[in-house]
Amino acid sequence: MNEPNLAILHTVNVLGFYLPPMLLWAGVALLPYALARWALGAFGLYRYVWHRSLFNLALYVLSLGGLVILGNRVGM
Repeated sequence: MNEPNLAILHTVNVLGFYLPPMLLWAGVALLPYALARWALGAFGLYRYVWHRSLFNLALYVLSLGGLVILGNRVGM
């Protein structure tokens, strides 16, 4: 089993402010989340969703988790 890349857990200095890396990942995750929401709305797939707000929350959490895992494997 591979060792996790702990470089993504260190604080990041942005213009003198130390930010937790999860905040930066959350900001990056907004792009695939927005694209997925647009695609779901454009193709009319939201009509199959029971609770749109919960679905959007789950979609964002999945995109955030996927980006963190992908970034850990790539070594960002």
